[in-house]
Amino acid sequence: MKRKATLIRIIGYLLQHKTQLFTVLALSLLGNLLALAGPKLSGTAINLISEGGETGFMDMPLLYRYAALLLVFYVCSSIMSYIVNVSMIKLSRKITYTLRKDTFNHLIKLPVSYFDNNTTGDILSRISYDIDTVNTSLSNDVVQVLSSTVTITGSLYMMLSICPKLCLVFTVTIPLALMLASYLTKMVQPMFRARSKAAGELNGYVEEMISGQKTLRAYTQEERVIKEMSVQNKKLVDEYFKTDYYATIMGPGTNATNNLALALVSIFGAILFLRGEIDIGGISAFVLYSRKFTGPIREIAEIYGELQSSLAAAERVFKVIDEAPEPADSVGAVDLPVAEGHVEGNVELQNVNFGYTKDKVILKDFSMKAPKGSLIAIVGPTGAGKTTFINLLMRFYDIDSGKILVDGLNAADITRKSLRLSYSMVLQDTWLFYGTIYENIAYGRPDATREEVIAAAKAAHIHNYIESLPQGYDTLLIDDGTNISKGQKQLLTIARALLMHTPMLILDEATSNVDTRTEHQIQAAMRALMEDKTCFVVAHRLSTIRNADCILVVRDGNVVERGNHEDLMKLRGFYYEMHQAQYQ
Repeated sequence: MKRKATLIRIIGYLLQHKTQLFTVLALSLLGNLLALAGPKLSGTAINLISEGGETGFMDMPLLYRYAALLLVFYVCSSIMSYIVNVSMIKLSRKITYTLRKDTFNHLIKLPVSYFDNNTTGDILSRISYDIDTVNTSLSNDVVQVLSSTVTITGSLYMMLSICPKLCLVFTVTIPLALMLASYLTKMVQPMFRARSKAAGELNGYVEEMISGQKTLRAYTQEERVIKEMSVQNKKLVDEYFKTDYYATIMGPGTNATNNLALALVSIFGAILFLRGEIDIGGISAFVLYSRKFTGPIREIAEIYGELQSSLAAAERVFKVIDEAPEPADSVGAVDLPVAEGHVEGNVELQNVNFGYTKDKVILKDFSMKAPKGSLIAIVGPTGAGKTTFINLLMRFYDIDSGKILVDGLNAADITRKSLRLSYSMVLQDTWLFYGTIYENIAYGRPDATREEVIAAAKAAHIHNYIESLPQGYDTLLIDDGTNISKGQKQLLTIARALLMHTPMLILDEATSNVDTRTEHQIQAAMRALMEDKTCFVVAHRLSTIRNADCILVVRDGNVVERGNHEDLMKLRGFYYEMHQAQYQ
């Protein structure tokens, strides 16, 4: 049932180009009809020669006419077949473009949770390998199936017109072929799904190992990775072999039934000829039509594996498209006046409860206030809920209960776009794209002037380094900025955030990859720039948040302590223990 639904959806993409599709169908039909006329003309010519041998008179002009018609029909059929193939390649290219665009556009709309739960390699496999598999099937197999269907139908009609009795042969051979096809279909379908899944897992593993090559070399894990890769590779190869092995049985099995049909046609045709129920030309034409009738069945059987592989790949692609997108804004949701500069930046959390799964609550009855212009630091052990807190502020995830207020408005009643535009965010995991340094800094504000970009770079203490490069701000960053250091990458993302001029700023371990001296310089510069802005800082190094207006100490999803650095040190509680552990 799933395969049928997948096939219907692929047909839906084909029908988006009705004119081109129907033109292809018409040309395919006409070309095959011309080819189907060949055996009939050949049989007529054979009868003409046979009659000439009996009477001693040969009508050569008529014979030449039949030969000329045969030549014209077959040449025209070949030309139309060529046009159909070229047209289908162009049509499949359009469909592949649309399918990949739809998949990518939908990926952009998916919630962050989807990317947290699926590997990058598997997602890339779906949008590249799986869609390419569908493209190959559309450009080659669809034409073959269309052509074969016309040929089978036309051949059957012509054989019935020549000798209906001989057609009874196929009441034996066709059911055998259908039984074999049905049996192999049930067996092979799950294998193609497993093969596509294994391909996605292998791509995911390769992507992880390539991105972590420095780490695996530092820990001298090359041999281990090679062994694990061999296991993953063997798994995929085994899936390919098993799938292709059983899919390949279809061709020889169908070929055997076709040869059986030809043998039966020859035997019973000879009997009917001796009884005078069919002439020699009729037998010749019938044999040719029987080959045309059974040949496409064999060809369809041979491309059966490719069709199954294509459907399995299409299922994986449509599974992405069918994923629920990020929930729409609530009815009546309002926009924060970010562009007008009227967002104050007062943030409050009231009795917030949240868990990524129902059985594991991360934040429990979490409450806090962040007045305009305050610097709020969130500290605590790994897994305490610090990054989760940031995810909720940005509404990457929605809370289970409680409220998050921005300037007194419930975040659930604010459009996600305007809410996120109110924040600038710098993460520990930096992200830079293929482009110039200037374009990377101006990513959030493409309309920013060069002077504004330079001012942001100076504030982030990266301007002098950029100017030292041969191309300066026009230096091209490649492969997520691998041609610059990690610390410099982080400074660029800080400059990007500073350029936004938002009323609120989120720093999630944003200075973890820079040296202590640069870190203090950035903090001083940012403190001046963040005047009248609300800032949330997730930190492990407690020295970076000494000047915070309020430090929230999170433990097991609860705020166990809050206050400034001096007050918390006097308490000699959990914060004091963390501080002593770091600096003694």
